[in-house]
Amino acid sequence: MRKISRRSFLKAAAVVAGTTALAACGGSSSSTAASTAGSTAASGAASESGATNLVWTVWDMESTAYWKAMADGYMASHSDVTIEMLDLGSTDYMTVLATQLAGSADIDILSIKDIPGYANLINLDYLAPMNDVLTRDTADFNGTIEQLTTDDGNFYAVPFRNDFWVLFYNKDLFDAAGVPYPANDLPMEEYDALARQMTSGEGDGKVYGTHYHTWRSCVSLFSILDGEHTIVDGTYDFMKPTYDLVLAQQNDGICMDYGYLKTSSLHYSAAFENQQCAMMPMGSWFIATLQTYMAEAETPFNWGMVKYPHPANAPAGSTLGTVTALAINVDSPKAEAAADFINWCVSEEGAKIIAETGTFPACGSAETNQIISATEGFPQDEASIEALNTTAVYLEMPYTMYASDIETILNAEHDAIMTLSETVDEGIQNMNDQVSVILA
Repeated sequence: MRKISRRSFLKAAAVVAGTTALAACGGSSSSTAASTAGSTAASGAASESGATNLVWTVWDMESTAYWKAMADGYMASHSDVTIEMLDLGSTDYMTVLATQLAGSADIDILSIKDIPGYANLINLDYLAPMNDVLTRDTADFNGTIEQLTTDDGNFYAVPFRNDFWVLFYNKDLFDAAGVPYPANDLPMEEYDALARQMTSGEGDGKVYGTHYHTWRSCVSLFSILDGEHTIVDGTYDFMKPTYDLVLAQQNDGICMDYGYLKTSSLHYSAAFENQQCAMMPMGSWFIATLQTYMAEAETPFNWGMVKYPHPANAPAGSTLGTVTALAINVDSPKAEAAADFINWCVSEEGAKIIAETGTFPACGSAETNQIISATEGFPQDEASIEALNTTAVYLEMPYTMYASDIETILNAEHDAIMTLSETVDEGIQNMNDQVSVILA
């Protein structure tokens, strides 16, 4: 597949560039306009004072604590630099960002929200390679840098945030059942047996042993934890054991029916907070949600977490991950200053500031884990604290220039398998056939 040239994209985008940016942001259009005005004014002021002004694209600036913490932390030790955040809103953020760049917007630092969007910006030649820019050892990123590296040997973004999956569980439900809590080394077979043991009751009062949200990642990606496969390889027979296990649980009433979840739009947080399930695999971002909920709930309950369940041939601590990354606009005249900011964000100092907001930095450490586990409402048992230590983190979607197309196919087949519209074998064969055409 040939890259789309920037010249071609600019011609296509020129007609709509003036309206798309605001329209795609939905409810965030006012904050985008305000941020743009603020950046322009600050840029002029900075120019007059001799300071460097860096424009940084973000989303949901007002409700996301780490953006401001990172900017303020850097500026506190770099008095000659100002960081101005341009809020593009979370709706269609990556599309809006591409449109901004097509219009030659004054942007220096780009926040990268997802892999399909990352691949698109690389195809459009909007990102500067980071191999010679990053000063921190790539080994400190727990394997995620390698999964962002392209066929040309370069990586074009550096992760600063890394969410990973763990297994949440309801301590009170386990105590009531007289069942020991899950362990930090939990092979899939033992996880399945525990889910079956913790299923009880009927009707509205039923407690399910485990719960899977409707995202494809909640089910199929147990399969990649052996480190031998990815979801962009083009063949998916390795997913069959996982689908067989989860569908057997669904058939036996161990987890909620996928079709019901799709039609009812039941959010995973409600299922866990309403104590409808004893366990739930979910990302580390759910920790902060639970802390807030328990602080305000009329009837709070005790909860904990352990490391993600894993196949027998994978070590405990193998888990899925998603990263939020920073990149440099290839046309920025302030690339050196932008690189200094990014390197600070992934330094030990930057990582600690990110952790203080309850967010997991990409370069985590025992110290940042201690900071997060000391936040109010974090479970203080040793197993929950130990669950923060990972062995290997495999991205839900590693880089490929075909990321968006592959994701569309796998999501559609996942839906068909889980609703029993197709058998596991039929769904996997369709994945193999359709993705192989894209990769050919």
